[in-house]
Amino acid sequence: MSASSVILLQQVHRSFGKKPILQEIDLEIFPGQIYGLLGPSGCGKTTLVKIVAGILEPASGETYVLNERMPKLSVMRQIGYMAQSDALYTSLTALENMLFFGAMYGMSTAQIKARAEEVMTLVNLAEDRHKPVQAYSGGMRRRLSLAIAILHCPPVLILDEPTVGIDPVLRKSIWQELQELARQGTAILLTTHVMDEADKCHTLAMMREGRLIAKGTSRELQERIGVSGIEEAFIYYGGNAHES
Repeated sequence: MSASSVILLQQVHRSFGKKPILQEIDLEIFPGQIYGLLGPSGCGKTTLVKIVAGILEPASGETYVLNERMPKLSVMRQIGYMAQSDALYTSLTALENMLFFGAMYGMSTAQIKARAEEVMTLVNLAEDRHKPVQAYSGGMRRRLSLAIAILHCPPVLILDEPTVGIDPVLRKSIWQELQELARQGTAILLTTHVMDEADKCHTLAMMREGRLIAKGTSRELQERIGVSGIEEAFIYYGGNAHES
């Protein structure tokens, strides 16, 4: 593993029965990098991020996070992970959820409460922190899931469609926070279908049928195929399986 990278995948494969889900995945992400995965639904993005997070294991190949072979529990506690489906305890309040997950991350109650104020304000839930999550809307639950993912200031942050159901104004403030985290050295891996978010990523990887078919900055991916927008690039790469 490169001494400076925090995420490294080498020839990762994963199948469901006889159907390949991921094939020949090579990926390297560095501190302070926002790395976006784009591709059609069902192309393997969620499976890939779950392998990085240590939730799934590859059938073959190697995955390293923070210089450790995954999955490894001590490393998983250092990862902030936001799944596509919210994993929250709906009978508990938002703050109680944060106390629970913060304790799992090894934080003290005092640390959790202090940091909870910051992240709940960021996601515009400070006034709702004592409400049970079952009273939250879908968008509020997404925002709480994001707050929990960044609660412990992790060196690695993995976000699967993080801004689905979040209004544009709040989405802008969330991206400002992600960019600030990156400036502080956090490595961020995310999946998105929002094209202006893709443009904010430092590096992008286009996926199709379980393969990474193109990597580069937004501008590089556009120039490589002669288009003038990331949406056009997304459509092109989504319909072309050859590597570019």
